[in-house]
Amino acid sequence: MIPNRYAWTFTVGRESIDINGHVNNVEYVRWMQEIAIRHTQHLGADVRAAAAGLIWVVRSHHIEYRIPILEGDEIQLMTWVGSVERVSSVRRYEFRRTRDDALMASGETNWVCLNRESGRPSAIPERLMSMYFDAEQES
Repeated sequence: MIPNRYAWTFTVGRESIDINGHVNNVEYVRWMQEIAIRHTQHLGADVRAAAAGLIWVVRSHHIEYRIPILEGDEIQLMTWVGSVERVSSVRRYEFRRTRDDALMASGETNWVCLNRESGRPSAIPERLMSMYFDAEQES
């Protein structure tokens, strides 16, 4: 299966810069969550998960910083689901500067699927997960 990739391009504002003159580490996590939500809404997977009584929560984040992102940089953030297990999935991210396609950072988030009522891990329905992969969407 081929992951359905989703891109979001934005310009880094002053509010994202820390005392060291580059993007604050917390901003990377915020942007990763924002694009995950945008991707899920774009696919309609948020509606399908809600109808099934499911929610997604984060188990862990990992970020590898390569080149500092600065105020005014235009960044293309790309995301896709890289792997799926019974109750969790790993979403991957790449932060690229648009002017030269430099890879500024990469990351991943381990998301866990929970039953909304019980709060316990729940198996991810195939119909829901297949929305994140192009090969399944074409059928």
